[in-house]
Amino acid sequence: METDKATVIKSDELNMTKDKSNGHYRKLFIALIAMVLAMLLLVSALVIYVDPFFHYHTPLDGFPYVVDNQLSQNPGMAQNMDYNGCIIGSSMTVNFDTDDFKELLGYDTAKLSYSGAYPRDDYNILSIVFDENNHARQTQPMGAVFFAMDIPTITADTMETKYPLPEYLYDNNVFNDVNYVLNKDVLFQYILRPVIQGKGSDLSEIYASWWTPEFYNIEYVMRTYEEPEKSDQVITVEDVIPTTSANLEENILPFVRENPDTQFYFFFPPYSILYWHNLQQENFYEAAFAQYQYVADELLKYDNVHLFYFQNIDEVTDLNNYADYSHYKPEINRYMVECFADGTHQIHSSEQMAEELDRMRQIVENFDFEELLTKDW
Repeated sequence: METDKATVIKSDELNMTKDKSNGHYRKLFIALIAMVLAMLLLVSALVIYVDPFFHYHTPLDGFPYVVDNQLSQNPGMAQNMDYNGCIIGSSMTVNFDTDDFKELLGYDTAKLSYSGAYPRDDYNILSIVFDENNHARQTQPMGAVFFAMDIPTITADTMETKYPLPEYLYDNNVFNDVNYVLNKDVLFQYILRPVIQGKGSDLSEIYASWWTPEFYNIEYVMRTYEEPEKSDQVITVEDVIPTTSANLEENILPFVRENPDTQFYFFFPPYSILYWHNLQQENFYEAAFAQYQYVADELLKYDNVHLFYFQNIDEVTDLNNYADYSHYKPEINRYMVECFADGTHQIHSSEQMAEELDRMRQIVENFDFEELLTKDW
């Protein structure tokens, strides 16, 4: 009996020791969980306070914000920056300096470019620009939109975006914001890195192309240019006008109609002469001319539209103004802002647009592509 009693006592002691041990580990586990939660809460609070994507509030004074992510930072800038003008469109707009718009036109302008933008990309960001509940619209009306009208992308599907969007930065669902506030790239690349480096982006020049002045020359353009093969398939007007019309009606014109007090400056960017050669090779040449006329005719129906055609300016035949077949140097961006201000190259009627397109056709058809393409660059 005593042996059995001793065994029971020893067993009880072992159980007590085990319980103490389990209790100790439980406390350690709870402490670990609490520490992890505290760290996550601290990171979330830091991201919300700094808000490098401007998702919740206007920028903090003095913080060196780095702005280099169009998909992630454009919606926040459209929502929370102070502006009464905006720049919309593809990489044809990235070399605009917003200081030029302030100097020449008097607008505080937000650059909201998307490289390779499809019409749906323009729709998505303009929906935020004109949201009456956003910070900018609470403080001032929308004065002007400067919109690069890229004909090559206007036949995209009306719901297609160039790249998948980080939807949690575009919707109003606070629960999926965890993808933002607990994002290590946001913490390290957009908060800690700029603090360590002590240097942020110049907001007037964000998204500017990486090409430095020495890249804008004919030798560089021709060494990197790849001539398309001659296509056997002819793209017809019937192939392109329906989708062109659909994109105008669904993604662009609603903003023009619904905001009659906003001035819309639509412009056809001045691609180089090689762009037109590409159209010839791809048998898209005649259809493209029809597209330009059609889009111009539709836009000119509205009193708050100012339409500009830059494609037949003298600079398009001088490839020293380009870094590839379509991307022009920043000086041309400055020139276009000057034109917005004084009306140079503005189109006022369908007939005038037809005349400008005829001039463009003459430039293309009189250009010596054979000499350009056969030269050893």
